[in-house]
Amino acid sequence: MRPERTAPYRVIQWATGYVGVEAIKGVVARPDLELVGCYAYDPDKVGVDAGELAGVGPLGVAATNSLDELCALDADIVVYSPMMASDGDLIRLLESGKNVVTPCGWIYPRADRRNDELVAACERGRSTLHGTGIHPGGITERFPLTLSALCRDIRHVRMEEFSDIRNYGAASVVREIMLFGQPPEIAAQSPMLKVLANGFLQSIDMVADALGFRLDPDKRTTHEMAVATREVDTPSGPIAAGRVAAQRFCWQGTVDGEPVITVRVNWFMGDGHLDPDWRLGEQRFEVEFDAEPPLAVTFHGLHPPVVGEHPEIGLVAPAMHCVNAIPAVVAAEPGIKTYLDLPLLHGAAAVTRAGTGP
Repeated sequence: MRPERTAPYRVIQWATGYVGVEAIKGVVARPDLELVGCYAYDPDKVGVDAGELAGVGPLGVAATNSLDELCALDADIVVYSPMMASDGDLIRLLESGKNVVTPCGWIYPRADRRNDELVAACERGRSTLHGTGIHPGGITERFPLTLSALCRDIRHVRMEEFSDIRNYGAASVVREIMLFGQPPEIAAQSPMLKVLANGFLQSIDMVADALGFRLDPDKRTTHEMAVATREVDTPSGPIAAGRVAAQRFCWQGTVDGEPVITVRVNWFMGDGHLDPDWRLGEQRFEVEFDAEPPLAVTFHGLHPPVVGEHPEIGLVAPAMHCVNAIPAVVAAEPGIKTYLDLPLLHGAAAVTRAGTGP
């Protein structure tokens, strides 16, 4: 382990979308962290105070779009949350000695050319890369493994999401990539099964390796759909009767053909108007064990509570999973480190209740 720190950890926030803004708020909320740099893709944000971009007031840190400037900055870690990760940018940051924590992947990566290059960059910069998030990045690996300590004879683990996609703000993504509102034969071509699999298959492998399951070589995958029984009004436009208004994606790790780990994602456009008659109920995440005892846990509060209001609420948790990992990631040895390599991660008390505020 690296020597224990006494000064605040110096943090760079990379990107200022919903996750980045919530991460800035999280850095400000922790007295052991200090924001010292900020990257913005939007030219209109360059030069603007990062605190103003996050709505927390001036912090004296102007946003930049210069990778060179941030690589030269005296900082401990980068919270890296772009829309799409760039291996080139990551390599530069890691080579410059910046640790990186990100919700963009690397939950439990296997050795391949791409990851080998990142590991080599970590070695050159004596830096660490850690992938985190919420789903994947928490619900599908960190929390099941923690809960598994309460069980014996584990036979099957299920991790499942139930979300109302009307809360998702990008209409073009909902319509053109997720393919909601399309006929089933068109929506069946959705790239989301492959896109999501990149993270969730890592989750399955992590849980399997930690619990001791020797999985069959190939994972089982399915994509199911339900169509609207009437026209459904949504923020991304109406969905006609007979068009796709709910989708279910599933990945399973098997042993001798029998499922032992299941990850499932359920996306709904509202509730109560579907064929088949799928029901959303309350938005939630579930983790369930077929084990002794038969443990089941439901997570509430991680989704936006009302359609159209405060969509950023659903991104507080992945942002804070990054921010709260900072001390452990800075202390870790160089390389790509997962939950299996790091100590218990935890949040921090509100300043006024921790005895350090007014």
